[in-house]
Amino acid sequence: MELIIKTTSGRVPKYATEGASGMDLCAYLDKPVTLKPMERMLVPTGLFVEIPVGYEGQVRARSGLAIKKGIGLVNSIGTIDSDYRGEIKVPLINFGTEDFTINDGDRIAQLVIAAYEKVDITVACELSDTERGDGGFGHTGVNNAL
Repeated sequence: MELIIKTTSGRVPKYATEGASGMDLCAYLDKPVTLKPMERMLVPTGLFVEIPVGYEGQVRARSGLAIKKGIGLVNSIGTIDSDYRGEIKVPLINFGTEDFTINDGDRIAQLVIAAYEKVDITVACELSDTERGDGGFGHTGVNNAL
């Protein structure tokens, strides 16, 4: 599978280690920007991608920024469809208690390319029964091992 990248930033995303599943995405900024606590911002990357049909791009938060600075993605994981040709922009949010400054070239997210399958939809009056049924969050009870 090949991912085709067009860049205005000169930065091509890359895997940081042999076992990494995500490629680092870097900010592409004219000047530093600051995210105040609970502020949201679309941060440009200067990257455009051509993802093969049958694959999607998943934009994910960087765990180090999340735990150390409280920086996450507004929508948890962003999806880039194979027919999208616009610039990748990362919807960051500052969940932390202090201002967070983003500089040009800072690693702000990661991009994972994943295969997916489309399904055929059948409208039904009933669904098959299971042991769980309609049991939702916490339906299996409390962990007594505490």
